[in-house]
Amino acid sequence: MADKTVPPTTTDAGIRVQSDEHSLTIGRDGPIVLHDHYLLEQMANFNRERIPERQPHAKGSGAFGHFETTGDVSRYTKAKLFQPGAKTDVAVRFSTVAGERGSPDTWRDPRGFSVKFYTEDGNFDMVGNNTPIFFIRDPIKFQNFIRSQKRRADNGLRDHDMMWDFWTLSPESAHQVTYLMGDRGVPKNWREMNGYSSHTYMLTNEDGEKFWVKFHFHTEVGDESGNAHLTQDEAVKKAGEDSDYHRRDLFDAIHAGDHPSWTLKWQVMPYEDARTYRINPFDLTKVWPHEDYPLIEVGTLTLDENPVDWDTQIEQLAFEPNNMVPGIGLSPDKMLLARGFSYADAHRARLGVNYKQIPVNKPRCPVHSYSRAGHMRTENALDPVYAPNSYGGPAAQAYPGGEAGLWHADGDMVRQAYTLRKDDDDWSQARALVNDVMDDAQRERFVSNVAGHLADGVSEKVLVRAFEYWRNVDTDIGGRIEKAVRDKIGGKSTAPGMASAKSIGGG
Repeated sequence: MADKTVPPTTTDAGIRVQSDEHSLTIGRDGPIVLHDHYLLEQMANFNRERIPERQPHAKGSGAFGHFETTGDVSRYTKAKLFQPGAKTDVAVRFSTVAGERGSPDTWRDPRGFSVKFYTEDGNFDMVGNNTPIFFIRDPIKFQNFIRSQKRRADNGLRDHDMMWDFWTLSPESAHQVTYLMGDRGVPKNWREMNGYSSHTYMLTNEDGEKFWVKFHFHTEVGDESGNAHLTQDEAVKKAGEDSDYHRRDLFDAIHAGDHPSWTLKWQVMPYEDARTYRINPFDLTKVWPHEDYPLIEVGTLTLDENPVDWDTQIEQLAFEPNNMVPGIGLSPDKMLLARGFSYADAHRARLGVNYKQIPVNKPRCPVHSYSRAGHMRTENALDPVYAPNSYGGPAAQAYPGGEAGLWHADGDMVRQAYTLRKDDDDWSQARALVNDVMDDAQRERFVSNVAGHLADGVSEKVLVRAFEYWRNVDTDIGGRIEKAVRDKIGGKSTAPGMASAKSIGGG
């Protein structure tokens, strides 16, 4: 007799299933029949159960919560979510960059920190990392950068030689690699980790005044520096003990009522300052010194709700920098502009053209779009299905005060680097990070991390460039790294392109 307290198993069409244990056969010992539709549905669905993983940022997880604006930044932006007292639902995803979907959480790698704000004017997505800068400043190098961090074509192994080959041929990477080889390269957990927009965005206020802004999410769990970390030895051990360590830590903390939170702070630059500032404010490899543009407190981000279906709520969660709301816009940052296309296109390829109809990506405001049909369309398109029309269909309407993210530009079309400014170079901010930000213990760990990474399968010709790379950052640090590497490999040259199967990951 059926247990009325337990719901009946059904097919995906809602039809009751006769058995969870036995296929339909001809006789007890006979062959399985083709019209056992539930068996066929189970096998067919299983074969299609995994959607393609993200290219970078494949491994991660996240949670849900809210953002509350506690400061008054209305002089900088008319965005409703950043008006005093506004409270906005959010989805947040944390990730590693280079590892695959099943890779260990504790590989040495930057950590993604992306926030989706479900505002009354549509979704605003901020994509960022746990570092305020990135490896490159031009998007044409991004695809090859990611390939250098992934796996070799011949043996399918990650290869430190590839990583250092790319980095040492790309000196703009020095600032980010310094962060990577320091304590932030393996955060203790996501809850004690800071997040940054890294990119520069634009703000517009009610009067049409424009400002440039960088987002800083400072953890309220532990030290707000966001430097809570695992040592390299701890990270290697944890990778073997619990490869889902960071995912488990976040879920368990929220489940126990220990809700992680971050204080959002902004650096705001007046619009005209960007023309003459001593470094290019849109260069993704640079930070803005806080003495020039101090932090302004904006509000609090809190995560208090775990996913109930990880596949639909986290794996299909899609962030895209082109999601802007009135009062917030893009900037001349070349990497950000390219991401305005590439993220949305990645979601179309991975999730289907109608991915914004997936509940976790769906805006909380009315949608009046002329998009129609396509793979996995679930919402009705209403006539008229074209614009312009004279039958009452939606019509484009400019935001009061104009569209955000527009700025003056002129000049010929060229393929050239950013114009260098007074203090623009590839080494000085990395040097300041090593000498002025790190203490002696952090510097010691940094040298050890770099040397261990370089001693693991990096060819001699790349080693020579790497030692010069670090001497450009700081002569003493470069010398200490070279000595440590030579001590580890016994003065021997390493064979080119021979990856170590025990590598714990790179950048």
